[in-house]
Amino acid sequence: MIRDVAIVGAGFSGALQAINLLRHGGPRATLIERRPEAGRGVAYAAAHPSHLLNVRAGNMSALPDDPGHFVRWAEARGHGGAGSFVPRIVYGAYLAELLDEAVAAAPERVRIVRGDAVDVTADASGGSVLLADGERIAADAVVLALGNLPPHPPAGLDPATLGPDLYAADPWAAGVADGLADEDVVLVIGTGLTMVDVALLLNARGFGGRILAVSRRGLRPRGHQPGAPVSTALAERPSIAASALVAEVRARAEAVGWHAAVDELRPYTRGMWLAAPAEQKARFLRHLRPWWDVHRHRLAPAVADRIAAMEAAGRLAFAAGRTTGFVADGDGVRVTWRPRGSDAAETIRVRRVVNCSGPQIDLARTAEPMLRRMTARGAIRPDANAIGLDVDAQARVIRADSTPHERLFALGPLTRGTFWEIVAVPDIRVQTWDLARRLANAQWVGGEGL
Repeated sequence: MIRDVAIVGAGFSGALQAINLLRHGGPRATLIERRPEAGRGVAYAAAHPSHLLNVRAGNMSALPDDPGHFVRWAEARGHGGAGSFVPRIVYGAYLAELLDEAVAAAPERVRIVRGDAVDVTADASGGSVLLADGERIAADAVVLALGNLPPHPPAGLDPATLGPDLYAADPWAAGVADGLADEDVVLVIGTGLTMVDVALLLNARGFGGRILAVSRRGLRPRGHQPGAPVSTALAERPSIAASALVAEVRARAEAVGWHAAVDELRPYTRGMWLAAPAEQKARFLRHLRPWWDVHRHRLAPAVADRIAAMEAAGRLAFAAGRTTGFVADGDGVRVTWRPRGSDAAETIRVRRVVNCSGPQIDLARTAEPMLRRMTARGAIRPDANAIGLDVDAQARVIRADSTPHERLFALGPLTRGTFWEIVAVPDIRVQTWDLARRLANAQWVGGEGL
């Protein structure tokens, strides 16, 4: 019987797991968080007022059984209605308030421990979490909810040779805009959503220089179309074969546009991903993922307009290519890169390099001590495509010997390799709800488990 659950990480995934355990009348929850604030995570705690949610408020309820919960909360505080793109700091306040209410309502069932988890052990009878100060927290089950891990260094860059003034390894660091002058150039590695956040932050902090964003294809996120989202559905599930899927999506994009073509896949995405063999997933990641990301994860219209204005003014430029070398050069960095489609390398000098290549969960490269220790002794393993932690369809962590843990689970972006669509609120809220029901044995209510 599971009476106590230790949850490593108190960002969105971890906090919501604890809240759902309480709502289902399930086991006691201990949230373990290294950051000063619980409930917000990196995405919301480090947000600037210019950073808006990428999803309309109407689809941002943290509670899957109460779709209008966030809209009511936001309207009561003057933050707009269902069609609004709310600032991320506001959503962070919403999550923190939900967690605070849960702790206040049942302090004997939900508690928060401040500490840095450095190891987790688990067997058939339970598990424990070791903290950096030597404290060990025992529980009947452990849930890993680490959120997005920092990006790996780009190819050719050795962080040891570039100080923090030249290389910002953490795009969310408070000082990413410090010490810059209007004649400076900032190189951003990556052209996705994190790049957008950094560009907006630099702009808000008064940086008047140039920003160059580089990625392999130079693709940037698209903005949401004005007005209410259009719901469409395909007549049948698309092929799971990557080659056929690429052709089908491109054909649909020509007929209805990329936004609609990607949206049509949403009801089928998880089932298709779970059913696809590893080699098909690998082909998707190589050939379709860049296009999927820019059309699936879109910008609020106001944010898209700001980015377009910066680009039109010559303050933001996008380039396709690959970096190959970084050398400190006084108060700047000489960067060698090869433009896409060219065999000739070029060199540019920039004042600072900011790593916005996106969150990575390659266990072979992670610097996270807990994950390194667990990998070394075979307690966890990467998924087949090394984009996350290997788990089964019930979110049970898989050992190196291919057997699932009975008392160790993982949630959120860590499980991308198994579930793919598991990085946004609408998907994670369902995952945390489902796991909470299983841990609370609530899935048997109403005969659902029969």
